[in-house]
Amino acid sequence: MTKKTYARPLMIGALAGVAMLAVGMPAHAETEVAEPSEFTSAFTVMATPDQVINNDGVAAPGESGATGTFTFRINSEQEIICYDIRLEGVTGDYQSPAKTATHIHEAAVGQPGPPRIAFPNPAPVGDGPRTSSGCLQGPFTTGVLADGVDTGEGFSLAEIAANPAGFTGDSHTVTSPAGVVRGQLSAIPVGGVDTGAGGSADAGIHPLAASAAVGGVGLLAASALLVRRRRASTTR
Repeated sequence: MTKKTYARPLMIGALAGVAMLAVGMPAHAETEVAEPSEFTSAFTVMATPDQVINNDGVAAPGESGATGTFTFRINSEQEIICYDIRLEGVTGDYQSPAKTATHIHEAAVGQPGPPRIAFPNPAPVGDGPRTSSGCLQGPFTTGVLADGVDTGEGFSLAEIAANPAGFTGDSHTVTSPAGVVRGQLSAIPVGGVDTGAGGSADAGIHPLAASAAVGGVGLLAASALLVRRRRASTTR
């Protein structure tokens, strides 16, 4: 049965909505789509408060005790990124000049850098874990302008596959505007084979294979992939 995709606006918080009114809504923005049948690469982020820096590259630790686990699966041929994000120990509301407060930035360790993709903020806002899952298809926008151009404009997912260590995952809150947690992307296997070998969305990842490839980080990320929802075989 042919799988259909659908598009709907990326949900934005009240603060982000005000910011977007100020700069104007981009003519083209990412759409939320169904999960593709294959992925060309996959990555994980173990985000912690101590890795956060501000826009000047100065250490600005986030919320003490907070942690974040980001898992990204990419089909670079279709410009689709599927995400599973979980924040723990995070308190307070989100805040960011971007259209959401949860991002992939192009930034090396200890360096600032612009957001390239904005994801729906993990929910619910409260004392418990916050989660967000789905798939987005480019072209991507962030709502942040640099020299009058959106920082997501022209960005390709192939850039992440070429240099994952040059990208970070993070989220921002009112009390931690520089970032509540942050961490670098690290490649993990796709479908039980080496990253980039074109694994299937249904194949999953064996925890032992992931552990052998990237150690404990890979094991945790692989477990997250195993428990996430399976690709729907009918219309989503």
